[in-house]
Amino acid sequence: MSRGTEEAGGPRRGILVGIRLTSLRLRLVVVFGLVALTAAVSASGIAYWLNREAVLTRTQDAALDDFRQDMQTRAATLPLRPTQEELQRTAERMADGDKGYSVLLIGERAEGKPIAGVSDPDTFTMKDVPQSLRDAVDDRQEIAAGNSVPYHLFWQRTERGGTPYLVGGTRIIGGGPTGYMFKSLDQERQDLNSLAWSLGIATLLALVGSALLAQAAATTVLRPVHRLGEAARQLGEGKLDTRLRVSGTDELAELSRTFNKTAAALEKKVADMSARDESSRRFVADMSHELRTPLTALTAVTEVLEDEADSLDPMIAPAVNLVVSETRRLYDLVENLMEVTRFDAGTARLVLDTVDVADQVTACIDARAWLDAVELDAERGIMARLDPRRLDVILANLIGNALKHGGSPVRVSVRPADDELVIEVRDHGPGIPEEVLPHVFDRFYKASASRPRSEGSGLGLSIAVENAHIHGGDITAANSPDGDGAVFVLRLPRDVSARSGGEGDSAEADGSDERGEEDAR
Repeated sequence: MSRGTEEAGGPRRGILVGIRLTSLRLRLVVVFGLVALTAAVSASGIAYWLNREAVLTRTQDAALDDFRQDMQTRAATLPLRPTQEELQRTAERMADGDKGYSVLLIGERAEGKPIAGVSDPDTFTMKDVPQSLRDAVDDRQEIAAGNSVPYHLFWQRTERGGTPYLVGGTRIIGGGPTGYMFKSLDQERQDLNSLAWSLGIATLLALVGSALLAQAAATTVLRPVHRLGEAARQLGEGKLDTRLRVSGTDELAELSRTFNKTAAALEKKVADMSARDESSRRFVADMSHELRTPLTALTAVTEVLEDEADSLDPMIAPAVNLVVSETRRLYDLVENLMEVTRFDAGTARLVLDTVDVADQVTACIDARAWLDAVELDAERGIMARLDPRRLDVILANLIGNALKHGGSPVRVSVRPADDELVIEVRDHGPGIPEEVLPHVFDRFYKASASRPRSEGSGLGLSIAVENAHIHGGDITAANSPDGDGAVFVLRLPRDVSARSGGEGDSAEADGSDERGEEDAR
Protein backbone atom coordinates (compact mmCIF):
# COMPACT_ATOMS: atom_id res chain seq x y z
CA MET A 1 0.00 0.00 0.00
CA SER A 2 2.88 2.31 -0.55
CA ARG A 3 4.21 4.03 -3.64
CA GLY A 4 7.24 6.27 -3.70
CA THR A 5 9.30 8.53 -5.92
CA GLU A 6 12.92 9.62 -5.25
CA GLU A 7 14.88 12.44 -6.79
CA ALA A 8 18.37 11.52 -8.00
CA GLY A 9 21.17 13.59 -9.46
CA GLY A 10 22.84 12.61 -12.75
CA PRO A 11 26.33 11.10 -12.65
CA ARG A 12 29.22 13.40 -13.29
CA ARG A 13 31.40 12.28 -16.19
CA GLY A 14 35.19 12.40 -15.84
CA ILE A 15 37.75 12.84 -18.61
CA LEU A 16 40.58 10.33 -18.77
CA VAL A 17 43.83 11.69 -20.14
CA GLY A 18 45.93 8.97 -21.78
CA ILE A 19 49.58 8.79 -20.71
CA ARG A 20 52.11 6.84 -22.70
CA LEU A 21 53.70 4.44 -20.21
CA THR A 22 57.01 2.98 -21.35
CA SER A 23 58.11 1.32 -18.09
CA LEU A 24 56.85 -2.23 -17.58
CA ARG A 25 57.11 -1.76 -13.81
CA LEU A 26 54.98 1.38 -13.97
CA ARG A 27 52.45 -0.35 -16.20
CA LEU A 28 52.17 -3.26 -13.76
CA VAL A 29 51.63 -0.88 -10.85
CA VAL A 30 49.02 1.06 -12.83
CA VAL A 31 47.18 -2.11 -13.86
CA PHE A 32 47.20 -3.46 -10.30
CA GLY A 33 46.01 -0.08 -9.05
CA LEU A 34 43.20 0.12 -11.59
CA VAL A 35 42.03 -3.39 -10.77
CA ALA A 36 42.13 -2.69 -7.03
CA LEU A 37 40.45 0.68 -7.49
CA THR A 38 37.70 -0.83 -9.63
CA ALA A 39 37.11 -3.62 -7.14
CA ALA A 40 37.20 -1.29 -4.13
CA VAL A 41 34.95 1.32 -5.73
CA SER A 42 32.49 -1.36 -6.85
CA ALA A 43 32.42 -2.98 -3.41
CA SER A 44 32.15 0.38 -1.65
CA GLY A 45 29.43 1.54 -4.02
CA ILE A 46 27.39 -1.62 -3.53
CA ALA A 47 27.88 -1.47 0.25
CA TYR A 48 26.89 2.19 0.36
CA TRP A 49 23.82 1.63 -1.78
CA LEU A 50 22.68 -1.38 0.27
CA ASN A 51 23.23 0.44 3.58
CA ARG A 52 21.54 3.57 2.27
CA GLU A 53 18.47 1.66 1.20
CA ALA A 54 18.42 -0.28 4.46
CA VAL A 55 18.72 2.86 6.63
CA LEU A 56 16.17 4.89 4.68
CA THR A 57 13.75 1.99 4.38
CA ARG A 58 13.97 1.21 8.08
CA THR A 59 13.45 4.84 9.08
CA GLN A 60 10.64 5.49 6.63
CA ASP A 61 8.85 2.21 7.43
CA ALA A 62 8.99 2.95 11.16
CA ALA A 63 7.72 6.51 10.71
CA LEU A 64 4.95 5.51 8.27
CA ASP A 65 3.82 2.61 10.51
CA ASP A 66 3.58 4.98 13.51
CA PHE A 67 1.73 7.55 11.42
CA ARG A 68 -0.71 4.94 10.06
CA GLN A 69 -1.34 3.65 13.59
CA ASP A 70 -2.01 7.18 14.86
CA MET A 71 -4.34 7.88 11.97
CA GLN A 72 -6.29 4.73 12.83
CA THR A 73 -6.40 5.26 16.61
CA ARG A 74 -6.52 9.04 16.95
CA ALA A 75 -7.57 10.76 13.75
CA ALA A 76 -10.30 8.20 13.05
CA THR A 77 -12.00 9.02 16.39
CA LEU A 78 -12.54 12.66 15.41
CA PRO A 79 -16.11 13.65 14.46
CA LEU A 80 -17.03 14.00 10.80
CA ARG A 81 -17.00 17.78 11.17
CA PRO A 82 -14.23 18.46 13.71
CA THR A 83 -13.32 21.89 14.99
CA GLN A 84 -9.97 23.50 14.42
CA GLU A 85 -9.07 23.00 18.08
CA GLU A 86 -9.82 19.29 17.86
CA LEU A 87 -7.64 18.92 14.77
CA GLN A 88 -4.84 20.91 16.41
CA ARG A 89 -4.94 18.89 19.62
CA THR A 90 -5.05 15.58 17.76
CA ALA A 91 -2.12 16.58 15.51
CA GLU A 92 -0.06 17.55 18.57
CA ARG A 93 -0.82 14.24 20.27
CA MET A 94 0.12 12.31 17.12
CA ALA A 95 3.48 14.14 16.98
CA ASP A 96 4.25 13.73 20.70
CA GLY A 97 7.04 11.51 21.93
CA ASP A 98 10.21 10.47 20.12
CA LYS A 99 8.55 9.89 16.77
CA GLY A 100 10.47 12.77 15.25
CA TYR A 101 7.89 13.95 12.75
CA SER A 102 5.33 16.77 12.47
CA VAL A 103 1.65 16.16 11.67
CA LEU A 104 -0.85 18.18 9.66
CA LEU A 105 -4.57 17.23 9.74
CA ILE A 106 -7.11 18.68 7.29
CA GLY A 107 -10.85 18.43 7.89
CA GLU A 108 -14.06 20.28 6.99
CA ARG A 109 -16.13 22.27 9.42
CA ALA A 110 -18.77 22.58 6.70
CA GLU A 111 -19.19 21.47 3.11
CA GLY A 112 -16.35 23.01 1.07
CA LYS A 113 -14.85 24.83 4.08
CA PRO A 114 -11.58 23.11 5.05
CA ILE A 115 -9.79 23.66 8.30
CA ALA A 116 -6.31 22.48 9.35
CA GLY A 117 -4.54 21.50 12.52
CA VAL A 118 -0.72 21.45 12.64
CA SER A 119 1.47 20.10 15.39
CA ASP A 120 4.30 22.57 14.61
CA PRO A 121 3.29 25.40 12.22
CA ASP A 122 6.88 26.70 12.12
CA THR A 123 8.17 23.38 10.80
CA PHE A 124 5.40 21.98 8.62
CA THR A 125 2.74 23.63 6.49
CA MET A 126 0.69 22.60 3.52
CA LYS A 127 3.27 24.22 1.23
CA ASP A 128 5.71 21.45 2.18
CA VAL A 129 3.44 18.76 0.72
CA PRO A 130 4.20 18.15 -2.98
CA GLN A 131 1.19 18.52 -5.26
CA SER A 132 1.77 15.05 -6.70
CA LEU A 133 1.48 13.57 -3.21
CA ARG A 134 -1.76 15.49 -2.53
CA ASP A 135 -3.28 14.21 -5.76
CA ALA A 136 -2.28 10.63 -4.92
CA VAL A 137 -3.76 10.86 -1.40
CA ASP A 138 -7.06 12.37 -2.64
CA ASP A 139 -7.39 9.86 -5.50
CA ARG A 140 -10.21 7.42 -4.73
CA GLN A 141 -9.48 4.03 -6.22
CA GLU A 142 -11.96 1.47 -7.41
CA ILE A 143 -12.59 -1.52 -5.17
CA ALA A 144 -11.48 -4.66 -6.96
CA ALA A 145 -10.04 -8.12 -6.32
CA GLY A 146 -6.55 -6.68 -5.92
CA ASN A 147 -7.66 -3.54 -4.07
CA SER A 148 -9.84 -3.77 -0.95
CA VAL A 149 -9.75 -0.13 0.17
CA PRO A 150 -10.33 3.12 -1.75
CA TYR A 151 -7.54 5.12 -0.06
CA HIS A 152 -3.91 4.24 0.64
CA LEU A 153 -0.90 5.65 2.44
CA PHE A 154 1.55 7.39 0.06
CA TRP A 155 5.01 8.82 0.73
CA GLN A 156 7.64 10.84 -1.04
CA ARG A 157 11.18 12.04 -0.25
CA THR A 158 11.82 15.74 -0.77
CA GLU A 159 14.41 18.37 0.10
CA ARG A 160 14.03 21.74 1.78
CA GLY A 161 17.00 23.99 2.33
CA GLY A 162 19.38 21.16 1.51
CA THR A 163 17.86 18.89 4.19
CA PRO A 164 16.11 15.68 3.07
CA TYR A 165 12.58 15.02 4.39
CA LEU A 166 10.05 12.21 4.24
CA VAL A 167 6.47 13.31 3.53
CA GLY A 168 3.63 10.82 3.92
CA GLY A 169 -0.11 11.17 3.66
CA THR A 170 -3.42 9.31 3.78
CA ARG A 171 -7.09 9.88 4.62
CA ILE A 172 -9.65 8.18 6.79
CA ILE A 173 -11.88 5.76 4.94
CA GLY A 174 -15.59 6.51 5.28
CA GLY A 175 -15.10 10.20 5.96
CA GLY A 176 -12.83 12.05 8.27
CA PRO A 177 -9.69 14.16 8.17
CA THR A 178 -6.78 13.80 5.76
CA GLY A 179 -3.42 13.52 7.50
CA TYR A 180 0.15 14.31 6.44
CA MET A 181 3.40 13.64 8.27
CA PHE A 182 6.76 15.44 7.76
CA LYS A 183 9.94 13.79 9.05
CA SER A 184 13.53 15.03 8.75
CA LEU A 185 16.07 12.56 7.38
CA ASP A 186 19.06 14.73 8.30
CA GLN A 187 20.36 12.27 10.91
CA GLU A 188 20.23 9.43 8.38
CA ARG A 189 22.07 11.61 5.85
CA GLN A 190 24.84 12.31 8.37
CA ASP A 191 25.13 8.59 9.14
CA LEU A 192 25.36 7.80 5.43
CA ASN A 193 27.98 10.54 4.92
CA SER A 194 30.07 8.98 7.70
CA LEU A 195 29.68 5.61 6.03
CA ALA A 196 30.75 7.11 2.67
CA TRP A 197 33.87 8.61 4.26
CA SER A 198 34.72 5.27 5.87
CA LEU A 199 34.28 3.46 2.57
CA GLY A 200 36.38 6.10 0.80
CA ILE A 201 39.23 5.67 3.29
CA ALA A 202 38.97 1.91 2.91
CA THR A 203 39.16 2.30 -0.90
CA LEU A 204 42.24 4.52 -0.59
CA LEU A 205 43.93 2.03 1.74
CA ALA A 206 43.10 -0.77 -0.71
CA LEU A 207 44.63 1.28 -3.53
CA VAL A 208 47.82 1.90 -1.55
CA GLY A 209 48.00 -1.76 -0.58
CA SER A 210 47.54 -2.83 -4.19
CA ALA A 211 50.32 -0.46 -5.28
CA LEU A 212 52.67 -2.01 -2.72
CA LEU A 213 51.68 -5.50 -3.79
CA ALA A 214 52.13 -4.51 -7.45
CA GLN A 215 55.59 -3.15 -6.68
CA ALA A 216 56.53 -6.40 -4.97
CA ALA A 217 55.06 -8.47 -7.80
CA ALA A 218 56.75 -6.29 -10.43
CA THR A 219 60.09 -6.71 -8.68
CA THR A 220 59.63 -10.48 -8.58
CA VAL A 221 58.65 -10.64 -12.26
CA LEU A 222 61.00 -8.00 -13.66
CA ARG A 223 64.18 -9.18 -11.96
CA PRO A 224 64.52 -12.24 -14.25
CA VAL A 225 63.30 -10.16 -17.19
CA HIS A 226 66.03 -7.61 -16.44
CA ARG A 227 68.62 -10.38 -16.24
CA LEU A 228 67.36 -11.72 -19.56
CA GLY A 229 67.60 -8.27 -21.15
CA GLU A 230 71.13 -7.80 -19.83
CA ALA A 231 72.14 -11.21 -21.14
CA ALA A 232 70.62 -10.41 -24.54
CA ARG A 233 72.54 -7.12 -24.62
CA GLN A 234 75.80 -8.91 -23.84
CA LEU A 235 75.01 -11.48 -26.51
CA GLY A 236 74.41 -8.67 -28.99
CA GLU A 237 77.80 -7.17 -28.06
CA GLY A 238 79.47 -10.39 -29.11
CA LYS A 239 79.84 -12.11 -25.73
CA LEU A 240 78.54 -15.40 -27.05
CA ASP A 241 79.43 -17.32 -23.85
CA THR A 242 76.74 -15.44 -21.92
CA ARG A 243 74.35 -17.77 -20.08
CA LEU A 244 71.51 -17.33 -17.58
CA ARG A 245 71.22 -19.08 -14.24
CA VAL A 246 68.03 -21.17 -14.34
CA SER A 247 65.97 -21.87 -11.24
CA GLY A 248 62.38 -23.00 -10.92
CA THR A 249 59.91 -24.49 -13.36
CA ASP A 250 57.77 -21.50 -14.31
CA GLU A 251 57.49 -19.78 -17.67
CA LEU A 252 60.41 -17.44 -16.98
CA ALA A 253 62.64 -20.39 -16.13
CA GLU A 254 61.63 -22.06 -19.40
CA LEU A 255 62.40 -18.81 -21.21
CA SER A 256 65.86 -18.76 -19.60
CA ARG A 257 66.49 -22.34 -20.73
CA THR A 258 65.44 -21.45 -24.25
CA PHE A 259 67.77 -18.45 -24.18
CA ASN A 260 70.69 -20.60 -23.04
CA LYS A 261 70.02 -23.16 -25.78
CA THR A 262 69.76 -20.40 -28.38
CA ALA A 263 72.96 -18.74 -27.15
CA ALA A 264 74.82 -22.07 -27.23
CA ALA A 265 73.59 -22.80 -30.76
CA LEU A 266 74.50 -19.29 -31.87
CA GLU A 267 77.97 -19.56 -30.32
CA LYS A 268 78.58 -22.84 -32.12
CA LYS A 269 77.25 -21.46 -35.40
CA VAL A 270 79.38 -18.31 -35.16
CA ALA A 271 82.44 -20.38 -34.22
CA ASP A 272 81.89 -22.63 -37.22
CA MET A 273 81.34 -19.66 -39.52
CA SER A 274 84.39 -17.87 -38.13
CA ALA A 275 86.51 -20.97 -38.64
CA ARG A 276 85.29 -21.36 -42.20
CA ASP A 277 85.75 -17.66 -42.88
CA GLU A 278 89.25 -17.70 -41.42
CA SER A 279 90.05 -20.77 -43.46
CA SER A 280 88.75 -19.07 -46.60
CA ARG A 281 90.72 -15.91 -45.95
CA ARG A 282 93.87 -17.89 -45.21
CA PHE A 283 93.36 -19.91 -48.38
CA VAL A 284 92.98 -16.77 -50.49
CA ALA A 285 95.97 -15.14 -48.81
CA ASP A 286 98.14 -18.25 -49.17
CA MET A 287 97.02 -18.76 -52.73
CA SER A 288 97.69 -15.14 -53.62
CA HIS A 289 101.09 -15.28 -51.96
CA GLU A 290 102.02 -18.53 -53.69
CA LEU A 291 100.87 -17.20 -57.04
CA ARG A 292 102.83 -14.01 -56.63
CA THR A 293 106.28 -15.57 -57.18
CA PRO A 294 105.49 -17.40 -60.43
CA LEU A 295 103.47 -14.39 -61.60
CA THR A 296 106.46 -12.16 -61.02
CA ALA A 297 108.52 -14.46 -63.23
CA LEU A 298 105.77 -14.57 -65.83
CA THR A 299 105.55 -10.81 -65.80
CA ALA A 300 109.25 -10.50 -66.42
CA VAL A 301 108.96 -12.94 -69.33
CA THR A 302 105.98 -11.11 -70.81
CA GLU A 303 107.88 -7.83 -70.64
CA VAL A 304 110.67 -9.43 -72.68
CA LEU A 305 108.14 -10.85 -75.14
CA GLU A 306 106.44 -7.47 -75.40
CA ASP A 307 109.77 -5.82 -76.21
CA GLU A 308 110.40 -8.41 -78.95
CA ALA A 309 106.82 -8.33 -80.29
CA ASP A 310 107.79 -6.36 -83.38
CA SER A 311 110.34 -8.97 -84.44
CA LEU A 312 108.04 -11.94 -83.91
CA ASP A 313 106.28 -13.87 -86.63
CA PRO A 314 102.98 -12.10 -87.49
CA MET A 315 101.17 -15.37 -86.88
CA ILE A 316 102.58 -15.57 -83.33
CA ALA A 317 102.34 -11.88 -82.36
CA PRO A 318 98.57 -11.90 -81.49
CA ALA A 319 99.06 -14.87 -79.19
CA VAL A 320 102.00 -13.16 -77.51
CA ASN A 321 99.98 -9.97 -77.00
CA LEU A 322 97.11 -12.00 -75.49
CA VAL A 323 99.50 -13.74 -73.08
CA VAL A 324 100.99 -10.39 -72.06
CA SER A 325 97.58 -8.77 -71.37
CA GLU A 326 96.14 -11.78 -69.52
CA THR A 327 99.29 -12.14 -67.42
CA ARG A 328 99.04 -8.51 -66.35
CA ARG A 329 95.34 -8.96 -65.64
CA LEU A 330 96.09 -12.02 -63.51
CA TYR A 331 98.83 -10.13 -61.66
CA ASP A 332 96.43 -7.24 -60.92
CA LEU A 333 93.78 -9.70 -59.69
CA VAL A 334 96.23 -11.38 -57.31
CA GLU A 335 97.37 -8.01 -55.95
CA ASN A 336 93.78 -6.93 -55.40
CA LEU A 337 92.88 -10.21 -53.72
CA MET A 338 95.77 -9.75 -51.32
CA GLU A 339 94.60 -6.23 -50.55
CA VAL A 340 91.02 -7.41 -49.95
CA THR A 341 92.34 -10.16 -47.68
CA ARG A 342 94.15 -7.57 -45.56
CA PHE A 343 90.95 -5.57 -45.15
CA ASP A 344 88.97 -8.67 -44.18
CA ALA A 345 91.62 -9.75 -41.70
CA GLY A 346 91.83 -6.25 -40.19
CA THR A 347 95.55 -6.00 -40.82
CA ALA A 348 95.42 -3.00 -43.17
CA ARG A 349 97.09 0.03 -41.56
CA LEU A 350 97.48 3.69 -42.39
CA VAL A 351 100.81 5.45 -42.92
CA LEU A 352 99.86 9.08 -42.37
CA ASP A 353 101.52 12.12 -43.84
CA THR A 354 100.56 15.76 -44.32
CA VAL A 355 100.15 16.39 -48.04
CA ASP A 356 98.84 18.96 -50.47
CA VAL A 357 95.75 17.29 -51.93
CA ALA A 358 96.03 19.09 -55.28
CA ASP A 359 99.58 17.77 -55.70
CA GLN A 360 98.47 14.25 -54.86
CA VAL A 361 95.62 14.32 -57.40
CA THR A 362 97.93 15.76 -60.07
CA ALA A 363 100.57 13.10 -59.39
CA CYS A 364 97.95 10.33 -59.67
CA ILE A 365 96.70 11.63 -63.03
CA ASP A 366 100.17 12.29 -64.39
CA ALA A 367 101.52 8.86 -63.41
CA ARG A 368 98.84 7.18 -65.52
CA ALA A 369 99.05 9.60 -68.49
CA TRP A 370 95.48 10.85 -67.99
CA LEU A 371 96.27 14.58 -68.22
CA ASP A 372 94.59 14.95 -71.63
CA ALA A 373 91.39 13.17 -70.53
CA VAL A 374 90.90 14.66 -67.07
CA GLU A 375 89.96 18.21 -66.04
CA LEU A 376 91.26 19.11 -62.58
CA ASP A 377 89.63 21.75 -60.40
CA ALA A 378 91.80 21.89 -57.28
CA GLU A 379 93.48 24.80 -55.55
CA ARG A 380 96.91 24.31 -54.12
CA GLY A 381 97.28 24.72 -50.40
CA ILE A 382 94.44 22.40 -49.31
CA MET A 383 96.37 20.35 -46.76
CA ALA A 384 95.24 17.05 -45.28
CA ARG A 385 96.78 14.43 -43.02
CA LEU A 386 96.12 11.00 -44.53
CA ASP A 387 97.75 8.01 -46.19
CA PRO A 388 99.04 9.22 -49.60
CA ARG A 389 99.37 5.72 -51.07
CA ARG A 390 95.82 4.75 -50.20
CA LEU A 391 94.50 8.09 -51.48
CA ASP A 392 96.28 7.33 -54.75
CA VAL A 393 94.58 3.91 -54.91
CA ILE A 394 91.17 5.53 -54.33
CA LEU A 395 91.70 8.21 -56.99
CA ALA A 396 93.13 5.71 -59.51
CA ASN A 397 90.05 3.51 -59.17
CA LEU A 398 87.49 6.34 -59.30
CA ILE A 399 89.11 8.22 -62.22
CA GLY A 400 89.98 5.03 -64.13
CA ASN A 401 86.42 3.75 -63.67
CA ALA A 402 85.04 7.06 -65.01
CA LEU A 403 87.35 7.00 -68.04
CA LYS A 404 86.59 3.37 -68.86
CA HIS A 405 82.84 3.27 -68.37
CA GLY A 406 81.84 6.92 -68.53
CA GLY A 407 82.53 9.58 -71.07
CA SER A 408 85.21 12.19 -71.51
CA PRO A 409 86.00 14.64 -70.22
CA VAL A 410 86.22 13.43 -66.64
CA ARG A 411 86.18 16.30 -64.17
CA VAL A 412 87.85 16.03 -60.76
CA SER A 413 87.14 18.78 -58.22
CA VAL A 414 88.60 19.17 -54.75
CA ARG A 415 87.11 21.38 -52.06
CA PRO A 416 87.32 21.62 -48.27
CA ALA A 417 84.15 21.37 -46.17
CA ASP A 418 84.73 22.26 -42.50
CA ASP A 419 86.93 19.44 -41.18
CA GLU A 420 86.31 17.25 -44.23
CA LEU A 421 87.89 16.90 -47.64
CA VAL A 422 85.47 16.41 -50.56
CA ILE A 423 86.72 15.06 -53.89
CA GLU A 424 84.17 14.75 -56.69
CA VAL A 425 84.75 12.68 -59.83
CA ARG A 426 82.24 13.38 -62.61
CA ASP A 427 82.09 11.89 -66.09
CA HIS A 428 79.91 12.63 -69.12
CA GLY A 429 78.80 9.13 -70.00
CA PRO A 430 75.39 7.43 -70.00
CA GLY A 431 75.27 7.26 -66.20
CA ILE A 432 74.68 4.29 -63.95
CA PRO A 433 71.43 2.27 -64.29
CA GLU A 434 69.20 2.63 -61.25
CA GLU A 435 69.25 -1.10 -60.56
CA VAL A 436 73.07 -1.05 -60.56
CA LEU A 437 73.58 1.89 -58.20
CA PRO A 438 73.11 -0.12 -54.96
CA HIS A 439 75.77 -2.62 -56.09
CA VAL A 440 78.55 -0.50 -57.60
CA PHE A 441 80.78 -1.06 -54.54
CA ASP A 442 80.07 -4.81 -54.28
CA ARG A 443 82.98 -7.15 -54.89
CA PHE A 444 83.14 -8.82 -58.30
CA TYR A 445 79.93 -7.06 -59.36
CA LYS A 446 79.64 -6.30 -63.05
CA ALA A 447 76.69 -4.48 -64.51
CA SER A 448 76.56 -6.52 -67.71
CA ALA A 449 76.43 -10.29 -67.57
CA SER A 450 77.13 -10.41 -71.30
CA ARG A 451 80.75 -9.30 -70.83
CA PRO A 452 82.13 -11.27 -67.88
CA ARG A 453 85.63 -11.09 -69.33
CA SER A 454 86.26 -7.39 -68.91
CA GLU A 455 89.70 -6.02 -68.24
CA GLY A 456 88.82 -5.46 -64.60
CA SER A 457 88.12 -7.91 -61.82
CA GLY A 458 85.23 -6.13 -60.17
CA LEU A 459 87.33 -5.32 -57.09
CA GLY A 460 88.51 -1.79 -57.84
CA LEU A 461 85.63 0.21 -56.39
CA SER A 462 85.27 -2.14 -53.42
CA ILE A 463 88.99 -1.60 -52.62
CA ALA A 464 88.49 2.15 -53.03
CA VAL A 465 85.59 2.27 -50.57
CA GLU A 466 87.51 0.08 -48.07
CA ASN A 467 90.42 2.54 -48.25
CA ALA A 468 87.97 5.38 -47.63
CA HIS A 469 86.48 3.58 -44.64
CA ILE A 470 89.87 2.92 -43.05
CA HIS A 471 90.40 6.70 -43.19
CA GLY A 472 87.04 7.26 -41.48
CA GLY A 473 85.45 8.48 -44.71
CA ASP A 474 83.08 7.18 -47.36
CA ILE A 475 82.32 7.17 -51.10
CA THR A 476 78.88 7.70 -52.63
CA ALA A 477 77.76 7.08 -56.20
CA ALA A 478 74.91 8.81 -58.02
CA ASN A 479 73.85 10.07 -61.41
CA SER A 480 74.20 13.71 -62.33
CA PRO A 481 70.95 15.65 -61.75
CA ASP A 482 71.03 16.90 -65.35
CA GLY A 483 71.31 13.31 -66.62
CA ASP A 484 74.81 13.82 -68.02
CA GLY A 485 77.04 11.13 -66.53
CA ALA A 486 77.75 9.70 -63.11
CA VAL A 487 79.16 11.38 -60.00
CA PHE A 488 81.35 9.71 -57.35
CA VAL A 489 81.94 11.75 -54.18
CA LEU A 490 84.80 10.89 -51.81
CA ARG A 491 84.63 12.35 -48.29
CA LEU A 492 87.65 12.06 -45.99
CA PRO A 493 88.55 13.75 -42.71
CA ARG A 494 91.24 16.36 -43.21
CA ASP A 495 93.12 15.03 -40.19
CA VAL A 496 92.73 11.28 -39.86
CA SER A 497 94.97 11.16 -36.77
CA ALA A 498 92.56 13.45 -34.88
CA ARG A 499 89.73 10.99 -35.45
CA SER A 500 91.65 7.78 -34.98
CA GLY A 501 93.52 9.12 -31.96
CA GLY A 502 96.95 8.25 -33.33
CA GLU A 503 99.46 8.71 -36.08
CA GLY A 504 98.73 5.35 -37.72
CA ASP A 505 100.89 2.28 -37.86
CA SER A 506 103.91 1.64 -39.97
CA ALA A 507 103.50 0.57 -43.56
CA GLU A 508 103.14 -3.17 -44.01
CA ALA A 509 105.18 -4.80 -46.68
CA ASP A 510 102.14 -5.73 -48.68
CA GLY A 511 103.45 -4.81 -52.07
CA SER A 512 100.07 -3.27 -53.00
CA ASP A 513 100.11 -1.59 -56.35
CA GLU A 514 98.24 1.58 -57.19
CA ARG A 515 96.20 -0.18 -59.81
CA GLY A 516 92.62 -1.06 -60.47
CA GLU A 517 89.87 0.66 -62.33
CA GLU A 518 87.95 -2.54 -62.79
CA ASP A 519 84.32 -2.00 -61.76
CA ALA A 520 81.88 -1.87 -64.63
CA ARG A 521 78.53 -0.26 -65.10
